[in-house]
Amino acid sequence: MEIKDEQELLAMIAKEPEKGFRYLMAKYRDTIYWHIRRLVVSHMDAQDATQETFVRIFRSMFDFKGKGSFRSWIFRIATNEALRILSRWRNDQLSLDDSPAELGNMMADEYVDYSDLEAVKLQKAILSLPAKQQLAFNLRYYNELGYDEIAGIIGSTTDSAKQNYHIAKEKIIKYMNLNN
Repeated sequence: MEIKDEQELLAMIAKEPEKGFRYLMAKYRDTIYWHIRRLVVSHMDAQDATQETFVRIFRSMFDFKGKGSFRSWIFRIATNEALRILSRWRNDQLSLDDSPAELGNMMADEYVDYSDLEAVKLQKAILSLPAKQQLAFNLRYYNELGYDEIAGIIGSTTDSAKQNYHIAKEKIIKYMNLNN
């Protein structure tokens, strides 16, 4: 059965919660995992945060009020889970505010292809950004979300989301050019 839009998915969840939730997980699991993974870097942390995201969605899906899209609501929960993981490990891991040199010493993750030097450099550039710029960039560049959705997810205005994305893009371009 193919669900055409959010309204059909919400109707399925209301009518058959278990079946609807399985469909929801199948549709969003990979997207949410990679959104979280780009923020927390570690595969294990991303898996934990993804699982917790879906637990929280399941527990609170009937609390969704329809303000904004359902997809934005899901991304906001995922973002909060990623930020929760980052804050839990803040003392043990690098901060988003650490210098690029410190970011270069990140512990190797067996799920990262370090042979793709451009991808590694891009990841380091993204990790060098302040949190809101990093979120805005990831949501726009990787998930192709609109600025209104990004604003809802990161808790800002549409203009602020646009500004954070464009500043992040310029910083990444500068970082990539300086580190050739």
